[in-house]
Amino acid sequence: MSVQKLGPVLAALGAVTLVLAGCDRASESGASDTAATGAAIGGDITVFAAASLRATFTELGPRFEAEHPGTSVEFSFAGSSDLVTQLIAGAPADVFASADTKNMTKTVDAGVVAGDPVDFASNTLTIVTAPGNPDRITSFADLANTDLLTVICAPQVPCGAATAALETATGTDIPAVSEESSVTDVLGKVTSGQADAGLVYVTDAAGAGDAVTAVPFAESSEAVNTYPIATLSGSENEATARAFAEFVSGSVGRDVLARAGFAAP
Repeated sequence: MSVQKLGPVLAALGAVTLVLAGCDRASESGASDTAATGAAIGGDITVFAAASLRATFTELGPRFEAEHPGTSVEFSFAGSSDLVTQLIAGAPADVFASADTKNMTKTVDAGVVAGDPVDFASNTLTIVTAPGNPDRITSFADLANTDLLTVICAPQVPCGAATAALETATGTDIPAVSEESSVTDVLGKVTSGQADAGLVYVTDAAGAGDAVTAVPFAESSEAVNTYPIATLSGSENEATARAFAEFVSGSVGRDVLARAGFAAP
């Protein structure tokens, strides 16, 4: 990924912050893996997770299985609001990881969550363009240009809510040509050439590598999304579900998340 201005510095600081902050919440690498002390950890679990967690969770899944032989973790990735709709409608799952607290609160209020959600990471938005930034975008305000084909997330999903918050904070009105249901869909519009620019999480921009150029902007700190994880009340494998949730928020999870560019919650 080509990153203009503060990109490398922000990514490095985010990684360091996430790792250091987590030291106060868990001890050494094995501490998070003792979620269900005295209860058997094994069998299958299904994890509903925000689309922006795909890369990190698909790395954490096999590592969790390796530490707990006899377990199997299946994932369903989508926009957090879509996942909430499915869960409230009765979709079977054991763990839910949201890209914001608003959607997690909806599941809590609906009685879908067992226990208290735990915040495990945070994320901010960045602008992505075609490689080399051919339109010379340098700021969030540049996205108000009606000559640009800009794609954003729909307001009901966390990345869209963050976009709306930034528009309000900066007084900028983005004339988006489309609003997508997940951050990965926004990224796809840019990488496929269907859009000149998009607003995605810094972690998604990093994961796209050289397929995009990221354009950081100072106002991104006005909309920080906190990621909570929780076990679900309908889980038929509570011990393993709890173990996975603690694995994500423990030292192994923190390391994987930090390397992907997530910051501390």
